[in-house]
Amino acid sequence: MGLDTAKPLSTLHEKASYDVADFAVPTGREEEWRFTPLSRLKGLHEGVAASANVVVHVDAAPEVTVETVGRDDARLGRAYVPADRVSAQAYASFEKATVITVAREAVTSTPTVVTLTGAGRGAAYGHTVVKLEPMAEAVVVLDHQGSALYADNVEFVVGEGATLKVISLQDWADDAVHVSHHHALLAKDATFRSFVVTLGGDLVRLSPSVSYEGPGGDAELNGLYFVDAGQHLEHRLLVDHSRPGCRSNVDYRGALQGTDAHAVWIGDVIIRVEAEGTDTYELNRNLLLTDGARADSVPNLEILTGEVTGAGHASTSGRLDDEHLFYLQARGIPYEDARRLVIRGFFAQLVEKIEVSELRERVLARVEAELEK
Repeated sequence: MGLDTAKPLSTLHEKASYDVADFAVPTGREEEWRFTPLSRLKGLHEGVAASANVVVHVDAAPEVTVETVGRDDARLGRAYVPADRVSAQAYASFEKATVITVAREAVTSTPTVVTLTGAGRGAAYGHTVVKLEPMAEAVVVLDHQGSALYADNVEFVVGEGATLKVISLQDWADDAVHVSHHHALLAKDATFRSFVVTLGGDLVRLSPSVSYEGPGGDAELNGLYFVDAGQHLEHRLLVDHSRPGCRSNVDYRGALQGTDAHAVWIGDVIIRVEAEGTDTYELNRNLLLTDGARADSVPNLEILTGEVTGAGHASTSGRLDDEHLFYLQARGIPYEDARRLVIRGFFAQLVEKIEVSELRERVLARVEAELEK
């Protein structure tokens, strides 16, 4: 399959193709790659890394069908066309894909947990499809663990009136490299809730995107990340409003500590001419806890129609509020405890939205562990 001409209007998403040859090897001078330290990708962007495997285990809800399929399965590639070279390389290189299906009007009784564990040798490529048929409801967890050099694409196909809630946890070992694209395709009146938690890994570059097939689609994208010394955690979002009466809301928050801790957040929202009645907002907030940490935050909003319900964005990066700390200290709370309380409060509103209580507690515990460093 060659170049897709029905591409987004954003200059950050100019190409879409299944063919690796349609994308030049990035040099770092391209706008979409300028924040990413290419030398730390270990060959993923060049396609020269030796192949390996990531172990995939699915603990499925009783109402869910799980299949391992070959590259020729017609359900693969329906929702998403790769938008950069690593994504195309992952699509060209995976051998087996995991397809998770929730039947029409089924409501899952438990979350479906997909655990991906790296073995630490060579590059691995993956592909996952989560498909909800009309009026179905499900919660899906993607849990990334171990040491890996991993690139993959994940497609979420949400049918008419269906509701999908996804939690993606990047809890890799310190040496892991992960480049991933998550794409949700929403039918009429579909609801999509995504919560991304990125804590581990040496370099993680995650690109969530959303597009709409019919009116009434509702997408909410939340994210939490904690960046330590030397880590590079990058999140690049795209919401492409191409149908009338759809909604999107983005809220990503991160904390950074240590020398060369680097967070990158790119938020692109496109409202096309035909997308009248769109209601969208995107927010990114970063707490810089120490000297030597750096946060790059770039919200972009392209509006091609004057008939919108609402459209806005905001981005802030700064240190802990001295007034908040002083308020707590004035009431007898020691500085370190006051600092923890402020950081917990910064994340609390988001963490409450994690659907699975065990994961919510796990994330809180990991944030606490980061604060002890």
